[in-house]
Amino acid sequence: MPDDVYWAAAFVLAMIALYRFGVPLLKRFDEDNVRRIIQQERDKSDPNAHFRHTIEMANEQVEEVQDIKVGAVTQYLFETEIFLTREEAEQRRAERVGVLARRFYAELPAALTSRSEQRSPLSARERATKRWTRRGGDTVH
Repeated sequence: MPDDVYWAAAFVLAMIALYRFGVPLLKRFDEDNVRRIIQQERDKSDPNAHFRHTIEMANEQVEEVQDIKVGAVTQYLFETEIFLTREEAEQRRAERVGVLARRFYAELPAALTSRSEQRSPLSARERATKRWTRRGGDTVH
């Protein structure tokens, strides 16, 4: 009997915790998904969406500007270089993001060319048929 009460109390506490912490987390997850889906639909009609995506990817790859307290003075660190103002550090970071984005577009033709050279002249159906057929014409079961 006391064990049943403890299990019931543990279950109630677990449900309260789920309601308190789990539901808001799931709501945020759902809101993020809805925002992402709406943005994807807008991107379908936006001819410049690929530029924004490239900048976002480059932005994720570049480290953030860090604040450093030196006594009463705050300095800003970006890629081992110290700046006296945040604006200077953010400007250097934006330049670095731009360099990465330009490099992506500079390397894109070579990447697309090598991709097309590696492609088989056979269709997906022909490749699958070739894999599943033995040399004598029998199919593999």
